[in-house]
Amino acid sequence: MKFETISLEKRADEIAVLTMLRDEVMNTLSLEMMAEIRQAMLDCLDDPKVRVVIITGRGRAFCCGAELRYYVGPEKFDHHQARAYLIKVQGLFDFVEEFEKPVIGAINGFALGGGAELSMVCDFRIMSETARIGVPEIKLGVLAGAGGVQRLPRLIGRAKAIEMNMLGSHLTAEEAEKFGLLYKRVPPEKLMEACLELAAELGRKSPIALAMIKACINMSMEVPVKNSLKFGLETMLRAFAYEDQEEGMKAFFEKRPPVFPGRSFGIKPK
Repeated sequence: MKFETISLEKRADEIAVLTMLRDEVMNTLSLEMMAEIRQAMLDCLDDPKVRVVIITGRGRAFCCGAELRYYVGPEKFDHHQARAYLIKVQGLFDFVEEFEKPVIGAINGFALGGGAELSMVCDFRIMSETARIGVPEIKLGVLAGAGGVQRLPRLIGRAKAIEMNMLGSHLTAEEAEKFGLLYKRVPPEKLMEACLELAAELGRKSPIALAMIKACINMSMEVPVKNSLKFGLETMLRAFAYEDQEEGMKAFFEKRPPVFPGRSFGIKPK
């Protein structure tokens, strides 16, 4: 499959690396790139040989958010076009958040605005020590419209999220780790190595159980705890219908590492 604004590398170790290639504009989210990211991830979802997806950017930025040419200049969107664009951005981020396979954000450089929001919907974030993350939309007279206002407080707490959104401040990798936003921070040259190491560990886990855990955690953030507990119980019971459960428990008693077969689970996101 050929892409213009991204690349997709499917490795022999069942890890896919999706790289945003619009480094000349700090990997901002054009309509074309968003469509290609979705298509690439659907391809990964359909491919049983892909167990984990890593998302990163080429150049100085992971992603610097919205394509500002849609808001100023000769290509400026009208109100209806701008609304449709933001709905597409939100839809892409919801899709990544609900993706049934683990997603790792490899934050190689600036992750600002929509780029920070994209990283927030990854399951793990590993950040280069030279990178920065923030939601500076207030400086443009607007707000983070695709999750920065809603997801950031859930990740780092209300007080720091208020500060970042209202002041438009950035976090260093050290600060982001301190506030619990990151899985870890690493030297720039170690970023992909650290992401591949984590992806390999996740790849050894049951893909069925991983998908179920992600679904349960996402559900728990949205509904009362009693509803979430009921959903979790039913999900746990469904796990016994899959080969992974049998292999995991058999391996435990045989005192050996499990080798989970894995197979597709649920309905593909629309």
